[in-house]
Amino acid sequence: MQYSTVISLLRNARGIYDLDTIKGCSKGVASDIGGCYGECYAAKYARRYGYEFNKSILRNFIDINHITKIRENIFNINMPFIRIGVSGDPSENWEHTIKIINLVFGIKEIVVITKHWNEMSFALLKKISKFNVCFNTSISALDSPELIKHRLLQYSKIKDFCRSCLRIVTCNFNTQNLQGMYLNEVQNYLLLNDNIIDTVLRISNNNFYFKSGVIKADYYNFMSKNTLMSKHNNKVFTGYCVDCLELCGINFN
Repeated sequence: MQYSTVISLLRNARGIYDLDTIKGCSKGVASDIGGCYGECYAAKYARRYGYEFNKSILRNFIDINHITKIRENIFNINMPFIRIGVSGDPSENWEHTIKIINLVFGIKEIVVITKHWNEMSFALLKKISKFNVCFNTSISALDSPELIKHRLLQYSKIKDFCRSCLRIVTCNFNTQNLQGMYLNEVQNYLLLNDNIIDTVLRISNNNFYFKSGVIKADYYNFMSKNTLMSKHNNKVFTGYCVDCLELCGINFN
């Protein structure tokens, strides 16, 4: 089944609130049904509950009463920000995403998580600069060199218009493996950037990179569960969002 076209404010298990302007990610699953790196948790959730994650559905307000209700709900949440781009990438339609942001900004801070499948035009960047938005550009050493170059460029370009963070999906690469050694160097390069958010990769036992020895993984506590993760740094935060110091970058100066 397809996602609903009606936008909603949802609280996830880690205690964060999401207002996704788009559900589904046609670009993210184009080359792998499992999504990015074969481990997209949103794609897994969609398969579990029967949603068509390969179709990107734009989400809209029904009417002015719906807008008012969502704004009231945002005002009353116990977190200082909401996120856009959790179960779908807002870059699949930037015009639509900015239209939704325009209707809810000014209540809490807004974090936009994106892989920049589509580039934002200069005109749209000027529009977004008027809102209190913190961009999280999602990237990993597991991305292709072309995608890494593209995403770093977007991350840098956005700095001239609003807050810009690099949300790096990191791994514990096996440096005894030739590909693992190369990817570890790429990851070290990514970690040299400023306003870094280090995000651990949760994986399944049959993950290609794990089975082929490119990455190492072990079981760690994640929200009171034993979860297989490829964790390059034991200090990487994996708890509930309310205890996070970075708060998706809004705490960065």
